[in-house]
Amino acid sequence: MSVQHRNNVKVQGHGRRFMMFAHGFGCDQNMWRFVAPAFEQDFKTVLFDHVGAGASDLSAYDPDKYSTLDGYAEDVVEIGKSLDFQDAVFVGHSVSAMIGVLASLSAPSIFSHLVLVGPSPRYIDDENYVGGFKANDIEEMLEFLADNHMGWSAAMAPMIMGNPDRPELSQELENSFCRTDPDIAKAFARVTFTSDNRADLPKVTARSLVLQCSDDVIASDVVGEYVQQHIPGSQLVKLDAVGHCPNLSAPDQVIAAVRSFV
Repeated sequence: MSVQHRNNVKVQGHGRRFMMFAHGFGCDQNMWRFVAPAFEQDFKTVLFDHVGAGASDLSAYDPDKYSTLDGYAEDVVEIGKSLDFQDAVFVGHSVSAMIGVLASLSAPSIFSHLVLVGPSPRYIDDENYVGGFKANDIEEMLEFLADNHMGWSAAMAPMIMGNPDRPELSQELENSFCRTDPDIAKAFARVTFTSDNRADLPKVTARSLVLQCSDDVIASDVVGEYVQQHIPGSQLVKLDAVGHCPNLSAPDQVIAAVRSFV
């Protein structure tokens, strides 16, 4: 099958350079609908669904390939090569921030800029490192997801989204979680929350921007600061936004920060 079909790739816009938007766990490309159109005049925008998400081809899901984030990064590189990316901008939310880091390391000429929205190189606390979660907390969360996908979605969406005064946002996230194939969601969650990409950060050569929200229960301020401190020459912008999904809750903030960076 073509990579465009496999990952439900959509290209819009008129610019010379490409700007790729990558969604986080339990989401799909629709999560960028308030941000991507703002760049169509100056870039060719590329939206896609990770295999197992959205309208991707579920038959392409390979448990071995996608047992690490490298498998998802391979897809990003393959999409980029199929469209002849050169010095493109990668905008990755949540786990896709690290997927973008890995893609840029394996194919440095493809991406000249990385925009990392709510990134975390490791979610589990370690010696002299605060990821935000204890190992047993992650295991309990993964067991909850495996046992009760719908219940997990309903419980986690409001926590992840934040913005309790805007319940429609957490409802959208919950609906997105519920649409994900439960078995793939279980596997992707384990890959996401048990990965450790700290050693990859110092290797990044692309110009990098970290976008950080306040009150982010998934990737706190200290995590965003860690990412910025360990990617050479990177910038950190703290958005006037709360929660983990500013692409939905504060798209104008995201647009302004990205536009200033590129």
